[in-house]
Amino acid sequence: MAEIKLATEVRTEFGKGAARRIRRADQVPAVVYGHGAEPVHVALPGHDLLLALRTANVLIGLEIDGKDALVIPKAVQRHPLKGTIEHVDLLTVTRGEKVNVEIAVHAEGDLAPGANLLEYVLNTLLVEAEATHIPESVTVSVAGLEAGDSIVAKDIPLPKGSVLAGDEDAIVLQVVSAQAEEPSADEAASEA
Repeated sequence: MAEIKLATEVRTEFGKGAARRIRRADQVPAVVYGHGAEPVHVALPGHDLLLALRTANVLIGLEIDGKDALVIPKAVQRHPLKGTIEHVDLLTVTRGEKVNVEIAVHAEGDLAPGANLLEYVLNTLLVEAEATHIPESVTVSVAGLEAGDSIVAKDIPLPKGSVLAGDEDAIVLQVVSAQAEEPSADEAASEA
């Protein structure tokens, strides 16, 4: 996974007014925490952060007070209507450290013939991986599955270096038969 470098400014002002001033300057207030250190309040460039967060579990390199820090996004708060980033919590990680992250599940292949539907019970899997080698997603083959078949978390092949951290018996995907809609009383009367 590639590391994205972002410019960082340490914040000394806190509160709603200070956060608004930071956002007006096209920056995003953020907090960097982890490894038992005191949380550090920073401001990050808004557009660059938005581009970086398009990649799930992105590894971000920051320079805080002359020290380099590797972080991953832990929580991202967005404006409910505009969709802009309001605030970000970043977790400090080190090279070689194992972290628990959620990765996306993608299905490929065609189901068995018939009126079957694929239902995603879980869209993501919780895995433990090295902080610098976090997989973006996992792909599962659903070729030939019929109604009533399901895929549980332990049956999904994970990328090298990743271990399942969640419930291994959790159903991730299941195949259900399509339900035919019953005609309403008015439609049944008009057909007769």
